[in-house]
Amino acid sequence: MENKFYIERTLRLAKKAAGFTSPNPMVGALLIKNNQIIAEDYHKKPGTPHAEALVLSRAGEKSKGSTLYVNLEPCCHTDKRTPPCTKAIINAGIKKVVIAMLDPNPKVAGKGVEELSDAGIEVIHGILEDKAKKLNEAYIKYITTKKPFFTLKIAMTLDGKIATPEGQSKWITGEKSRKLVHRIRSSSDAVMTAIGTVKADDPRLTARIKRGKNPIRIVIDPELQIPLNSQILKTPPETIIVTKNNNPHIAEFERLNIELINFNDKLDLNWLASELGKREITSVLLEGGSSFNSYVLEHGIVDKVMFFIAPKIIGGKDSFPAVGGKLFKRLEDAYNITDIKVKKIGSDILVEGYLKKS
Repeated sequence: MENKFYIERTLRLAKKAAGFTSPNPMVGALLIKNNQIIAEDYHKKPGTPHAEALVLSRAGEKSKGSTLYVNLEPCCHTDKRTPPCTKAIINAGIKKVVIAMLDPNPKVAGKGVEELSDAGIEVIHGILEDKAKKLNEAYIKYITTKKPFFTLKIAMTLDGKIATPEGQSKWITGEKSRKLVHRIRSSSDAVMTAIGTVKADDPRLTARIKRGKNPIRIVIDPELQIPLNSQILKTPPETIIVTKNNNPHIAEFERLNIELINFNDKLDLNWLASELGKREITSVLLEGGSSFNSYVLEHGIVDKVMFFIAPKIIGGKDSFPAVGGKLFKRLEDAYNITDIKVKKIGSDILVEGYLKKS
């Protein structure tokens, strides 16, 4: 129980940096000596000291003989901007290390635990492992596949509509749900949408919260129809346009220093995922319309879904469904969602879960 208590605390510490550590994981650490916390901290952003190094520095000589709690296996390689944490832990005289999960990075992957054990340090791992994996689910996917973790967010009515026939969609959900979406944007590296949403709503897709971080915007726009005065192009940070490589307007956008990802005749979203991974984008929030939602599901890139359901009924066969498209799934082939959680957000209901991969 004591181990779980302190590991839970490291997870809370780690989460303070949500959205700021990418492509690194979120990591929190603390030192215990004589049943007291003598130091605690968390990794702030890439290139800065890791959580373990921070607590060892804070505790100084008091570190000797203490127990280190950390939510991710300490790093042991030198292929990065900061020194390996295992060496610092050994040199500080730590007697015991308790870890939530092993690091899936092939450069670590148990080697950190082995190095600590070989130095005579008692090591325990696997404490609240599932919680630790949830916290760093985007990092885990990115470090093992070099592709981002995709979350599909949909705000809809009780009867599954996201807009009226004339396109009215503001505001389906309540203020608390919208604030939560801004927090989710802030913790994501990027938000991806399609040109239809940009032309219809002229969104900014920013995180309008205190101390929030705005995500990169990605717009799928095969014919480069995006107006140059769009909010999404005028609001920092950058916006990446995904377009056909034979478009005559490409030179104009390049002159304006707008980043383009060019594809041939047909866009393969799995190829696009790899291209985003090359840019160290580890997490993408998918926010679009009915056809876009269908498109990303059909291409199999969605890892997680978040359905915000408002206690409203629009009705009408011409109202836009949450997931449109020309294709449909027979019941035996329907997209299955696992590990479902249901929360009440103000007057709305949030249903979230993970897409079962075939």
